[in-house]
Amino acid sequence: MQPRFFHRSLLTLFLVVLCAPALSYEIEPLDDGLYRFVDDRHRSVFLITEDGALVTDPMNTKAATWLKNQIKQRFNVPVKYVVYSHNHSDHIYGAEVFNHPDTVFIAHQLAAQDIHNTSANTVAPDITFENDMLLTLGTNTVRLTYHGPNDGRGSISMLFEQQQLLFVVDWIVIGRMPWQKLWSYDIQGMINSTQEILKYDFTTFVGGHADIGSKQDVARYLSYLKQLYSQVTQGALAGKSVTEIQASVDLSEFDDFANYEAWLPLNVEGVYERLMEESGMGWRPDVSQPK
Repeated sequence: MQPRFFHRSLLTLFLVVLCAPALSYEIEPLDDGLYRFVDDRHRSVFLITEDGALVTDPMNTKAATWLKNQIKQRFNVPVKYVVYSHNHSDHIYGAEVFNHPDTVFIAHQLAAQDIHNTSANTVAPDITFENDMLLTLGTNTVRLTYHGPNDGRGSISMLFEQQQLLFVVDWIVIGRMPWQKLWSYDIQGMINSTQEILKYDFTTFVGGHADIGSKQDVARYLSYLKQLYSQVTQGALAGKSVTEIQASVDLSEFDDFANYEAWLPLNVEGVYERLMEESGMGWRPDVSQPK
C-alpha cells in the first residue's frame, strides 16, 4: 500500500493543474497574408510575406513567445518589423521576444517619448515618426498615421492598403462599449480621430479588443461616442449632477453593445469628469454647478 501522503500529493497536484489558467491563443486568417492574433481579450494583427513578417503589438512575453514560435513553424520567415500602436503596456510589452539586430521597432514619437520617460519594460523603438509613415514589405504597403490625441500617448492607425484593412487599438471598439470610465481616453479626440479614419479606403476593421467589423460598424461606434458626448454635455450645461445625467441619458439604440447596462453609467461618469476637468466646465462662471 502506498503512503497516504502520496495520494494527498497527487490530489494537490491535480487540483493545481485543474485550477491553473489555460493559455488561450488563436491565429485567425484575414486576407492576403494578414492574420489576427487573439490573446484572451487582446488582439493584434500580423502580416506574412516572402520577405518577412510585420508584427503589431506583442502584448506580453508569454503571448509574444507563442506567436514567434507559430510564425517560425507555420511560415518560416523572419520578423522584419514590430509596430507599436501606442504606449500602453498591455499591448506593447513582450517585445523583447522579437528583439533581433535585423528587426526594426517602430512607434509614434509620443509613444516612444513615453516609453523612455516612464522606463517602460519593453524594447525602445528604432524609428519614430511625427505625422505618418509608409512601410513597404514585399508588395505590401502599410500606412501608419497619427490623428492627434485619442487614447494614451502616440496612438496611431495602421492601414494595410492592399488588404483594405484598418487596425486601431483602444479608441475604436466594435460590438462592445468603450472601457468603463474611459480612463486615458480623450473623448473629443476619439471623435476627431474616428471621423478622420472613416475617410480611408478600408472594408475590414480590426481593433485591439472585441470584434472584427466593417466601416459601417465603425461609423455606428462613432455615432455612439457623439451622442454620449452630446447628451452628457447638455446635461452638464443644464447644471445637472452626474447622477441626474446618468438617469436621463438615452442611448438605448446601442443596447446590443456588450456591457451596455453595466458600463453606460461609467461612460457617462467618465465624460462628465473630463468635461469638468479638461474642458474646465467645473469652474466656468456661466455653467451652473449641481447642488
